[in-house]
Amino acid sequence: MSVKSPNAIDVLVGRNIRIQRLAKGLSQIDLAGQLGVTFQQVQKYERGANRIGAGRLVGIAIALRVPVMTLFEGIRGARAAVDPSPQALLANPEHLLLLQAFSRVEDKAVRRALVGLVLQVAHCRKRRGSTVTRPR
Repeated sequence: MSVKSPNAIDVLVGRNIRIQRLAKGLSQIDLAGQLGVTFQQVQKYERGANRIGAGRLVGIAIALRVPVMTLFEGIRGARAAVDPSPQALLANPEHLLLLQAFSRVEDKAVRRALVGLVLQVAHCRKRRGSTVTRPR
């Protein structure tokens, strides 16, 4: 019998689990404890290395206090995404922290200046051979 390997949708669901877990401030150990699995199993789910059964997926949604469909967000682009999707960007804890801090900046001029600064830094890194690209 052949073992099914994870596909792009498995990876997308795992990424969405990670985003929701980070947004709720839970560690992999916290989530694993609520699910009755090891934190290594949660790591495998989040990487898309292990497929998630329907019952476990419902349990994850309940533990994260989100609708099950939240874990399927972005499914249309799962097969052909070239640039990182917003969901993929939020899966990185540093990106999430930056967005959370940015959302607390109330002054519109300061927000525009911060966006300009980040774009300038990204543009400078691109010129030096980095893979960072300026958004279109």
